[in-house]
Amino acid sequence: MELIQNIPLLYILIFSFTLIFSALINNIFLRFARTLGIRQNQGVQVRWNPNTKPALGGISFFVVFLITFIRLELLMSSTSTYLSDRKLLGILAAVTIAFIMGLADDAFDTNPTLKFVTQFSCGIILLISGTKINAFESDFINDAITIFWVVGLMNSINMLDNMDGITTIVSMVIISYVLYLNIINNQALSPVPFLSVGILGSLAGFLIYNWHPSKMFMGDTGSQFLGLYTAILGIDYCWNIPYSSDVVLPLQSAPKSILIAVLVFMIPIIDTTTVVINRIARGQSPFVGGKDHTTHALFFNGVTEKRVAVLYFLLSAVACYLAYQIIQDKAWNTTKFWLYTIYPVLIFGFLFGMTHRNKRK
Repeated sequence: MELIQNIPLLYILIFSFTLIFSALINNIFLRFARTLGIRQNQGVQVRWNPNTKPALGGISFFVVFLITFIRLELLMSSTSTYLSDRKLLGILAAVTIAFIMGLADDAFDTNPTLKFVTQFSCGIILLISGTKINAFESDFINDAITIFWVVGLMNSINMLDNMDGITTIVSMVIISYVLYLNIINNQALSPVPFLSVGILGSLAGFLIYNWHPSKMFMGDTGSQFLGLYTAILGIDYCWNIPYSSDVVLPLQSAPKSILIAVLVFMIPIIDTTTVVINRIARGQSPFVGGKDHTTHALFFNGVTEKRVAVLYFLLSAVACYLAYQIIQDKAWNTTKFWLYTIYPVLIFGFLFGMTHRNKRK
């Protein structure tokens, strides 16, 4: 129990172990992968990287998640058990379903309708088990937005996985933000942040192989897992405004919740929104892959792939910092809301404009 009381050391040990484990298991995948998870340029799919590479990185995320979950249960078994926690069990069930669906898609290219039904089911499981948005006075609105958030983010994170390292880095920033919130508010041993340390380590280990020029992809196995898990973090640590000093009605806090969620998840939201708008304007389906993401536009305008990854890290980090400042603000008002809104609007305008600048060139 002394280790549990020494939270910094515990987090360092978990992060180090999961980083090393992730690096080793992904190295094994690289050595033995032959056909399973190999992404090829088939059919109408247009992928940014035409090379065939293993798309098995996401398996390490889920394996580490399970190991961390079991370790959490063992650490806490002397005082309580998380296996009796309905909310945590719901998270475990939904994450497992998302992982299996992603794995099936990597192996067999599953039907898009089946993917949507699975994503919708994950949202329902979270609702039933107690993970839901509570930003509005209407339960119906809260439930509907929860489902939309889960399905939307699972697809958004999947779409963001279009260039080496992007989704990995952005996810690491989001998870780090949540961990920081819990540490400074003495909630570091809560289940979700404890699990997040392990996932953060697995992402760091995977980034070794996913940094440009990458040796492997995370595939839908990884993007569906991360999409759902980060959606859960967004519900508990963005939409529901944790650790806020405000004493306000849910309806009054709704704009603040929306702004925090938009800031923390700014990069995937902007990229997906830009792609959907541009594809619909061209009369194309938003769900067919292409080289028209904001990342691609930056590359076509002279920004190297490594610099795109660094830029997205910085943009996301600044957005999370602003979200933290909003949570801590004890004198929140409408004027500040619009001031904080300027940042995501400017970034959206810049990245959206880059996609059209490329057309003119």
